[in-house]
Amino acid sequence: VQLVESGGGSVQAGGSLTLSCAASGYTYRSYCMAWFRQAPGKEREGVAAIYAAGGKTFYADSVKGRFTISQDNLNNTSTLDMNSLEPDDTAVYYCASDRLNWGVCLQATASRPQLLSFWGQGTQVTVS
Repeated sequence: VQLVESGGGSVQAGGSLTLSCAASGYTYRSYCMAWFRQAPGKEREGVAAIYAAGGKTFYADSVKGRFTISQDNLNNTSTLDMNSLEPDDTAVYYCASDRLNWGVCLQATASRPQLLSFWGQGTQVTVS
């Protein structure tokens, strides 16, 4: 499985950006797709997750109500729509995925990213 991210960039506070993560190699729908971010000097944080089969979603409190994760199963692409961006959202954003059930997907996103085997290359988001 390979994950290729696109999107990101620089935006002023209050603006919006969209990140995409295209997955190749999956031949089934029961997989977890998650987004993480890491700012300089800070720990990696799981911000959102979606289960491809069924569309269950999870959001960290820090982004709830501002970020929306979605899944296009036809193209195996996950999208993270980020609105009302704040300077604290500045970070490198990574998508990650693995064939996990929803419970483990939540665990991976919240506290155990090592459970996810496949990672994108990362994309910079800068909010000023």
